[in-house]
Amino acid sequence: MTTALHWQTEGQGSDLVLIHGWGMNGAVWQQLLPLLTPFYRVHWVDMPGYGHSHDISADSIEEMAQLLLDKSPMSATWLGWSLGGLVATQAALLAPERVTRLVTVASSPRFAAEGTWRGIQPQVLDDFRRQLGDDFQLTVERFLALQAMGSPTARQDIKLLKQAVLSRPQPNPEALSIGLRLLADVDLRAQLGGITQPWLRLYGRLDGLVPAKVAKDMDQLAPLSCRQIFAAASHAPFISHPEEFVQTLKDFIK
Repeated sequence: MTTALHWQTEGQGSDLVLIHGWGMNGAVWQQLLPLLTPFYRVHWVDMPGYGHSHDISADSIEEMAQLLLDKSPMSATWLGWSLGGLVATQAALLAPERVTRLVTVASSPRFAAEGTWRGIQPQVLDDFRRQLGDDFQLTVERFLALQAMGSPTARQDIKLLKQAVLSRPQPNPEALSIGLRLLADVDLRAQLGGITQPWLRLYGRLDGLVPAKVAKDMDQLAPLSCRQIFAAASHAPFISHPEEFVQTLKDFIK
């Protein structure tokens, strides 16, 4: 049985850690790597329960962050997409000396809608959790479609995301269920004041999972951070707009 997370490293320059989202694996960054590796030493991981880390489990966002910190560079920029952004944020809180810069992509400290807080309706997350028991592959495919919804290149986005999922072992159904529970329950809003390192927040204006209006709410919760909204992107701007995405990242790290 695998006892360590599956990491890959390529490139030269300052260290950059990439963390994928729910239902995915490290292959989701494949399209981006040729644009990043000439400038950065890129480290990308299969999260617990996903891809080649299929046999590893983590029950909490803190445990996930600690597992990644255990084998990550001593000092790096951390970039997390969607659920991965939540993990990267937790890592920045746990080890600010290790996470020297934070980049969150289409992510939120509280994914579920609550009161006036914008997010995914809890009923949607509950439905996905119930569907997992019946047909988890179909559930993941539906989630991929939801991530690309609104993007002008939705069909191509879905194709690239699906290729990444299918290129590695299927995610562990238990890890998928845990991930949906974390998306429904985790709330880091009250802790964001503890993040003092440079922080870039990236959003897609057409995102149906993390509404772009969350960016304005986050301006109040994390006033030291900066943000950019990709006008024609949905939940995966690095898939639909890779060159613009990488240029924004380079400008931030520089």
